[in-house]
Amino acid sequence: MKLGFIGTGALSSAIVAGLKTLPGDTTSVILSPRNEAIAAGLAARFADVTVAADNQAVLDASDMVMLGVRPQIARDVLSGLRFRPDHHVVSLIATFSCAEIAAMVGPVKRLTKALPMPMIAIRKGPTILFPPDPEVAAFFGRLGNAIEVTSESEFDALSVATATYASYFKYLETIHGWLKDHGVDEAKGRDYVSSLFAALGQAPETTPESFAHLAADYATRGGINEQVLRELTEHGTFERLTESLGGIHRRITGAS
Repeated sequence: MKLGFIGTGALSSAIVAGLKTLPGDTTSVILSPRNEAIAAGLAARFADVTVAADNQAVLDASDMVMLGVRPQIARDVLSGLRFRPDHHVVSLIATFSCAEIAAMVGPVKRLTKALPMPMIAIRKGPTILFPPDPEVAAFFGRLGNAIEVTSESEFDALSVATATYASYFKYLETIHGWLKDHGVDEAKGRDYVSSLFAALGQAPETTPESFAHLAADYATRGGINEQVLRELTEHGTFERLTESLGGIHRRITGAS
């Protein structure tokens, strides 16, 4: 397979890094020159990654094409390109529907939406796909966990969860900052918080219970977990989170 990328930002870079560090991978990768520094860095790092002269050259040399451009410029970037009917287009643009992408790529007959997470660079985490496609599922399955969904509405709802990354790290940063303010060495505190939450992240995989059940299990009556959970709940923290998720969903789906 010859794999092309229109747009060479952080997510495209992560996919290439995850793919090309797989032992024995022989996929030819052709990159857009739009982000020159990232594209040149990947080409220098991996022997079978090249940078095309322009976006049309990416299309001309590729079988599967991943669209990794920002939604704000996607229409301008894609409107002047000549896609072939046999191109398999994989859109990484979360805020555009399949119908919107299809209108931009002309005669293309195979179109898939995919949403990986940045940790795909080390072959971790899920990638959601719509519509189900065995070739795309096999590709992303080598780089983590491929999850095929059967409706675009389900894809959009799952996409909303990806809007929580920064808030998660701000949560960890708040804990880390509190530890520093109370005399804990910065590096030691970071290692502890990282290890603690990495271990907690394994709980849903090892305990087949709902998240609500896990929250109740960890909130021992009269204990310190119960206190923090109660105080955050009383301050409306989780209600505000639900409201934010709703706003992101409206933004992704274009609902008013």
